[in-house]
Amino acid sequence: MGKRGFEPGVAGGVRRRGSALLLGLLLAAAGAQAAEVYVYREPTGTRLFTDQRVRDPAYVFIAKYGRPTAYVSCRGISAAGLDARLRSYEDLIDKYAAQQGVEAALVKAVMRVESCFDHRAVSRVGARGLMQLMPGTASDLGVSDSFDPAQNIRGGVTYLRLMLDRFGNNQKLALAAYNAGPGAVEKHQGVPPFRETQAYVEKVRSHYERYRS
Repeated sequence: MGKRGFEPGVAGGVRRRGSALLLGLLLAAAGAQAAEVYVYREPTGTRLFTDQRVRDPAYVFIAKYGRPTAYVSCRGISAAGLDARLRSYEDLIDKYAAQQGVEAALVKAVMRVESCFDHRAVSRVGARGLMQLMPGTASDLGVSDSFDPAQNIRGGVTYLRLMLDRFGNNQKLALAAYNAGPGAVEKHQGVPPFRETQAYVEKVRSHYERYRS
């Protein structure tokens, strides 16, 4: 974690010294699809990103995050362009959605928000590919190449099925877990109070309704 202007932080975190944001190191090290990330300001003024609460009163709590999506992949892409990208993956989506008993419309909606159907997408926290799998989760799901569309879709749909099962087929909770981690959903007994996660759930559900129709 000492590269690119960062050094190991307390409580399993990283301290920010430069302009780059390497939360992906923290989340990948945790081996999770997503996690609660706490942001503190140290007594020196340096920001600390960690997956654990810091009890030291000298550290000022700033915020918590869900997992950011690869929003850069959506810049400058028209609706027609997005539909063209989607058509390239519809057969794979239908195949793995049917295998896992997940609605294809929901998979499309998650993929639309996660990566804008860009199979080379990488988010600022290190999630990769169409369904934005974190490296640890990809490994757990048997995905050796997250940039391979078939592997990524299979892994992402499998993980989505796991979240639906874990939360009794409650779509909102499953989507929140996909973004912020199942532990965060269980801890907060619902959609976590993270602006990013709450916006994520609403965006996915909006696209889901459109793809259903």
